[in-house]
Amino acid sequence: MSDCLFCRMVAGEIPADVVHETDRVFAFRDINPQAPTHVLVIPKEHHRNIGALGAADPGLLAEIVSAAHQVATQEGLVDGDTTEPGYRLVTNTGPEAGQSVDHVHLHVLGGRRMAWPPG
Repeated sequence: MSDCLFCRMVAGEIPADVVHETDRVFAFRDINPQAPTHVLVIPKEHHRNIGALGAADPGLLAEIVSAAHQVATQEGLVDGDTTEPGYRLVTNTGPEAGQSVDHVHLHVLGGRRMAWPPG
C-alpha cells in the first residue's frame, strides 16, 4: 500500500533503524521509544491488524512473534533460552486501543522494570 507508513519503510522509501529482517518480517527501532529498548516488528506484507493477519496467514503471525523473541534476545532482554530478565510484547488493534498506524505491528519493550498495569 503506497500510503502506508510501514509499507513505505519496508520498500526503502522511508529510512528505518532496522534491527532484524527476513524475507517476510521487518523489525526497526521506534522513533518515540517508551522504554530503553522499543522495537517494532511487522510483517512485510500489509495486514491491517492482528486479527486480519491471524485470519489471513496464521503462519506469518507465528513468524512475527518468533522474530519478536529473536529481537528481544539480540537486544539482551532475555538470557539465552530463558525469559530472564524479560520483555513486554504489545499490539494495539484499532484506534480505541491506540493503534496509530494501520499495519499490524508488535512492540518489543524492555530494558527496565515494566509496571503492571501499564501507565
